[in-house]
Amino acid sequence: MPADRRLTQQQKRRHRHMLRATDGHLNGASCRQIADVIYGIERIRAEHWKTSALRDSVIALVEGGLAMIAGGYRQLLRHRRQR
Repeated sequence: MPADRRLTQQQKRRHRHMLRATDGHLNGASCRQIADVIYGIERIRAEHWKTSALRDSVIALVEGGLAMIAGGYRQLLRHRRQR
């Protein structure tokens, strides 16, 4: 059976991060705590948090995860597998 190439490695990683970020958000974690887990504590502490691109990234991951939960996951099911 050929490998499933409907999603790229980058898309798979982003979806994993979205799930982790949304799970943390729904369990009361702050954006900074979520970023610590996803990106690592050292990387987060190396930047000023309020203006960090990583902060914006975490916010986008949570929003994307919430959209997936609200029904956006159906887009993943629409892609047909190539033979």
